[in-house]
Amino acid sequence: MKRIVALVAVLLSFTAFAYVLPGGSILRRMVTERDELKLSGLRVEGSLSFLGPAVKEAGAALGAATDRPDVQGDGVLYLRMPGRCRFEASVPDGNSRSAVVQVAGRRRLEGNEIASLSVLVAQVCPLFAAGGGPVQQLKESVQQYLQGLGVDTTRTGLARFSGEVTYVLGEQGENRPQFWVYKDSFRPARLRYTDAAKVAWDVRFLDYNSPAVGEAMPRTIEVWRGDQRAVRFTALKGDTRATVPDKLFTP
Repeated sequence: MKRIVALVAVLLSFTAFAYVLPGGSILRRMVTERDELKLSGLRVEGSLSFLGPAVKEAGAALGAATDRPDVQGDGVLYLRMPGRCRFEASVPDGNSRSAVVQVAGRRRLEGNEIASLSVLVAQVCPLFAAGGGPVQQLKESVQQYLQGLGVDTTRTGLARFSGEVTYVLGEQGENRPQFWVYKDSFRPARLRYTDAAKVAWDVRFLDYNSPAVGEAMPRTIEVWRGDQRAVRFTALKGDTRATVPDKLFTP
């Protein structure tokens, strides 16, 4: 009898662990958590590192030397809800700046493009700058966006990332489009997809609840191109109640 009870307990424990929420429920919880922060504007200053495939691009765009393994600089991220994002990049020894601006899904450049920064803004904006509508509407907007990248939001699983358990939306497989969400906090963890030029991108959101930005943003955002890290942005100072002027997003 004791063996039967123990077996039942093990089976129940396994079932509880194996149960995974549907994709729609995961996304609803994610946008609800975000909506409850009541953000309207956000400014984040931080350090910027260009590595591997991004070194030459960053050097050309920012006027920095490229005869080294990386290019170190400064970045400023601005968010204004709903759907307005701007990222400015510069380096101490450079002679120019580069900025990426995205408004309602439309992107423009100031200066020369750095592909990895364009990817960073393209993925941060729909995930972190949404707002201004009912939760169901926000959930559907994010879901449609992910589906547009090839993520099958009806398929879910579990994995570990950055030392935490995550939900994985999308087909299983190393090269499949996927969106990962931290299981305990329902915050974005990772987005993997392949663009129209057949380039594989992996955008990673690491270390929430930092002194710089609290729950509003991850402390670190990394963009990987294929199996190489291209850019790393680490927040050093943030203002979650920033008044972000319109002129930052207009030509």
